[in-house]
Amino acid sequence: TQPVDHDWTQIYLYIATRTYSRWGKNEVPGDIAVESISDDQMRDLNRLKAWLYRQRVQARLDKDRAERRQKKEAAEVERTAAQPSLFDF
Repeated sequence: TQPVDHDWTQIYLYIATRTYSRWGKNEVPGDIAVESISDDQMRDLNRLKAWLYRQRVQARLDKDRAERRQKKEAAEVERTAAQPSLFDF
């Protein structure tokens, strides 16, 4: 594995600084506190947030599809058990 890029380190520390201040936790040490990031870093952060959102939505849709498929299969099994076929073709 490779070390984390400087830009991503700055983004991580920016998020950590904002989170600590928002939750009222201990102050972030001044040598690692990042109060602002560049436009390119903000663009990377927004791209990451959009990707995370898409992954959450896709996982929820996949879970819903699997549940619907499972219910449909269970209903089919119950229907065939309750109504046996008269003839085998």
